[in-house]
Amino acid sequence: MTAEGAPERTAASIAAAFAARPEVQAVALGGSQATGAADAGSDIDLYVYAEGEVDLAFRAGLAEARAARREIDNRFWETGDEWDEAASGIHVDVMYRSPAFAEDELARVLDRHEARIGYSTCLWHNILTSRGLFDRDGWFARLQASARRPYPQALAQAIVAKNHPLLREAFGAFGGQIRRAAERGDAVSVNHRTAAFLASYFDILFALNRTPHPGEKRLLAQALRLPRTPRGMAADVDRLLGSGTMDAAALVLAVEALSDGLDALVRSDA
Repeated sequence: MTAEGAPERTAASIAAAFAARPEVQAVALGGSQATGAADAGSDIDLYVYAEGEVDLAFRAGLAEARAARREIDNRFWETGDEWDEAASGIHVDVMYRSPAFAEDELARVLDRHEARIGYSTCLWHNILTSRGLFDRDGWFARLQASARRPYPQALAQAIVAKNHPLLREAFGAFGGQIRRAAERGDAVSVNHRTAAFLASYFDILFALNRTPHPGEKRLLAQALRLPRTPRGMAADVDRLLGSGTMDAAALVLAVEALSDGLDALVRSDA
């Protein structure tokens, strides 16, 4: 760590400011800064776990003191604040969660074994890999401890059952939607349905490997490190994404190749 503005120092400084707020139960560093995969362009992802809303004036004042360019209380996804640190230029993304929300998300996958269409276990992965910077009464440490358990067989089966038919078997399967969109020259729909196909594809693949889903960044590279992957997966993904968008025949071949490879893993897992 160098210097003023280094990510570790910046994250610790921001966490210390939040620690002074009585409603804040914990602050955790997530993303590549926590996993050791950060590069020069990586931002700082901070998760603030609080009972109720953290005072908006406090949040605005914290960002104002640290940055000229800032965005406070965006609610596009999780409630959050973002800014570029004036001292270093590094981007900071602060996300706010209630402890009850995090506990329920863990229960959803680990106890109730409920799947989603794509990205079913991302929050589990986020909790497992985050690094606690402030933990008022040990709640975050207990949450992480409860997350450190074997991948439930029933969860893997639920993820496959929900997502696998959507690759090409169901009437509304993404593969068929991609083909029909290409045939009508609908480039926006091709891209949208291709993203959905890959979301379900990788959700299944991580489930078959009994590994929590790491999220969308560097996803193919992370998938290639799994112990069980379809042969030729990287080339097939490249073919799907680079097949000329409106070439329906090429898109169908890429979808079929990816689906065939994954089917073999699904059968071997049964």
